[in-house]
Amino acid sequence: MKLRLLAVVSAVALSLAACGGDDPAPADEATEGDSTPLVQMNPLTGLELPDGAPANPVFVVKVENTRAGAPQYGLNQADLVVGQLVEGGVTRLAAFYYTALPTQVGHVRSMRGTDIGIAAPVAGQLVATGGAPPTVDQVAAAGIPVFSEDGGAPGFSTDSSKSRPYNRLVDLTAVAAAATATDIPGPYLDFTPAEGEEAEGAEEPAEAEGSAGTTAAPPATRTVSSASVQFSRSTTHTWAFGNGVWSRTNGFAAEGQDFAATTLIVVFAPVQSAGYLDPGGNDVPETVFQGGGRALILAGDQAQDVSWAKDGLGGRLTFTDAAGAPVTIDPGKIWIELVPESGSATAQ
Repeated sequence: MKLRLLAVVSAVALSLAACGGDDPAPADEATEGDSTPLVQMNPLTGLELPDGAPANPVFVVKVENTRAGAPQYGLNQADLVVGQLVEGGVTRLAAFYYTALPTQVGHVRSMRGTDIGIAAPVAGQLVATGGAPPTVDQVAAAGIPVFSEDGGAPGFSTDSSKSRPYNRLVDLTAVAAAATATDIPGPYLDFTPAEGEEAEGAEEPAEAEGSAGTTAAPPATRTVSSASVQFSRSTTHTWAFGNGVWSRTNGFAAEGQDFAATTLIVVFAPVQSAGYLDPGGNDVPETVFQGGGRALILAGDQAQDVSWAKDGLGGRLTFTDAAGAPVTIDPGKIWIELVPESGSATAQ
């Protein structure tokens, strides 16, 4: 797999003979250059995969995010989640599963053109109930594999306590049995290197002008404990920070099954018409997840205003601070709010 590898190098201890240095070192002692095996990295979290990469591809499940579709199942086992705008001003989730394959995820809904830019950076394979014909054609043209109930994919079942279209569940182990793993191009975004490592392409910090041996001040952050992210006049996601993670305060997850984000990222992106209406006559929006714009990173209890960039729909998501220096994301579980440029986000 085309993932960055983490080299965990052992410390080398060379024994010196007590008398003259003539005695050879024991045969089982480490010698210079010895190291532990390379460890692969989860492209969605930046965390190590000590047992190696899973045999399954990355699955991106479309999950309903309104009260009508509550409760949401299996979000706590996702590696990464992206919230996106759909028609009617409401939101839907794209939940990424790689290291865990829950037998019950949902409630599952249909895909959108926006999902191409969401899934493509890690060769994600979409899991959805289906999609409008224009979307089905668009996703197929982008080369994104799809496992849909409309297309006869395995693993879908009915939640008898709810009515359509809010009653579809999926077993990802059944989907994985029918899937073919593909190479993952690289990490979803730029993660902070492990201590002692150099980030790819990293440069030494520039010295502040007129100073000797000093570096520029670190990027400005502010301490916060809550956040509010507005997608539309009718939909705002609210968050609270506690016990080291960001949690939704108005989410719809089943008890004990919500996603706990170590980092919450708000990305503001342009929205265009998908070119068709939903059955209720609402224009279907499509968020353009490429290019760049403003963003807000909430890493732990620290908030930082940054700029984002993404070279093409399949590009890696990167960030820079006000001075143009790269901003990396600490490894962990990440929630990305993909908000229209007309939306807003506050953290305090």
